[in-house]
Amino acid sequence: MHQNYYFLRQLSGQLRKQLVGMEVMTCFSQNKDELVIGFAAGERELYIRASLTAHFSSLSFPTEFKRAKANTINLFGELLGRTVQDVVQHLNERSFYLKLSKGYILLFKLFGNRSNIVLFRGEEPLKLFHKKFGADLELNPLQMDRPIRQNFEAFAAADGNLRQVYPTFGDLPALYLEQQGYSTASLEEKWELVQAMLEQLEAPEAYYLIRLNGKLRLSLLQLGEVVQVYDNPMEALNGFTRSYLSETGFERLFEQTQQQLLKKQRATQAILEQTEARLHELRHGRSYSQIADIIMANLTNIPPRATEVELYDFYTDRQRKFKLKATETPQKQAERLYRKAKKQHVEVSQLEERQERKLEEAIVLEDALQALEEAKNYKALKLYLKEYAHLLTTKQQAQQEAPFRLFETEGFKILVGKSAQNNDLLTQRHTYKEDIWLHAKDVSGSHVVIKHQAGKTVPVTVLEKAAQLAAYYSKRKSDSLCPVLYTPKKWVRKPKGAPAGAVVVEREQVMLVKPENPFERKV
Repeated sequence: MHQNYYFLRQLSGQLRKQLVGMEVMTCFSQNKDELVIGFAAGERELYIRASLTAHFSSLSFPTEFKRAKANTINLFGELLGRTVQDVVQHLNERSFYLKLSKGYILLFKLFGNRSNIVLFRGEEPLKLFHKKFGADLELNPLQMDRPIRQNFEAFAAADGNLRQVYPTFGDLPALYLEQQGYSTASLEEKWELVQAMLEQLEAPEAYYLIRLNGKLRLSLLQLGEVVQVYDNPMEALNGFTRSYLSETGFERLFEQTQQQLLKKQRATQAILEQTEARLHELRHGRSYSQIADIIMANLTNIPPRATEVELYDFYTDRQRKFKLKATETPQKQAERLYRKAKKQHVEVSQLEERQERKLEEAIVLEDALQALEEAKNYKALKLYLKEYAHLLTTKQQAQQEAPFRLFETEGFKILVGKSAQNNDLLTQRHTYKEDIWLHAKDVSGSHVVIKHQAGKTVPVTVLEKAAQLAAYYSKRKSDSLCPVLYTPKKWVRKPKGAPAGAVVVEREQVMLVKPENPFERKV
């Protein structure tokens, strides 16, 4: 009922007591769906924070508000310095307005996911907060009262139909009446039940934060499980908004974030599969260069202007048929095929680069989803969203480059940090306690990680290759042999205030290896 007419009547009544005589000192937005208006009178301050998202709209009233230093924008500048003269609630409508000096009116239209704030001067519309609701410029705040006949005659004519006579009740009052036996009562009894409930709605004894059917609701009536009781509407709305965002809002935001990451993960996997299929086709199909070689080896066996010819294929040691162009000499056709082979080689290189990039993205997304599971409350989720903002942008090109190089061997993934800062990201964000962590001993270099696989022990051959990479990407790269320490990640920690890439290893083993990249192609 936080946007129910009967609750808004109580809210606007208390706002009138609080705001009349106060002056607008600030009006700004630091989130696209949030408007903050600050009022002051002497030492006293009050803020209206309007959160008007597509999923949840509500007002709250902090007594102080720290504006962010960046990414904020001033709005409705005409209001600054204006004094609140009245707060007017519309009759039978989910809206009210602030009447300000110099003829300004600020309308609060609280219609669920179509909520908006509109600035007028007199009856002339000036500005919208949400410009997507352009029709709101046609509203007239001085003519938004909705008179409804609500006497017994109208009630009897509607045969007790609540929606016809009391369309402003909403679901909670209707449910409350049903619990009082409304549907089985006589018409006169129904009328009495409605009047008794109206007394509570128009002069509530308290404001209830309730849990009904698993959802948090604000109510003027005792329904479901009462979680908290408030004695004034502003405190009640503050408590409801805070609880909703920390509970219901958390669940929705968590689900949205998870779905976004899963969508990216599916897209990355699809590209990986397409890339791998094309690479397999290019690597295992007959190459253009082989066909050109066969043509050149059989020049004397090709009749002039032939369109099809059977030639000996020395790659497979058998006769094969080849199609030719009658308008080209065999030499020209071989030359064209060699050019195609060169382009094919370039395509293979590009596909291999894309495959490596997408494998890195897949690991980043997998780690991000694992980290998301550890965000158990709204505060933790907010920190997570800030840390992983680069993955949650809708622009693919804004995605941050993976902080590591990726190598694969014997089914195990090996990650190698690209810089001191990226070493921190790799170790702190993409590494978990059972992963094996490696580093060249006593010198600066890349952090190297072997990703753990449940039920599998890391083979010595994989460990040696990872150690070689740790030595190769370190200051000992030119040494003939390099000691490399390795340990499960759970024994690696970063001291507070330590420089980028610096960690403390509490337990370690050491192996001696030759510094090299075992995955480099030998020419």
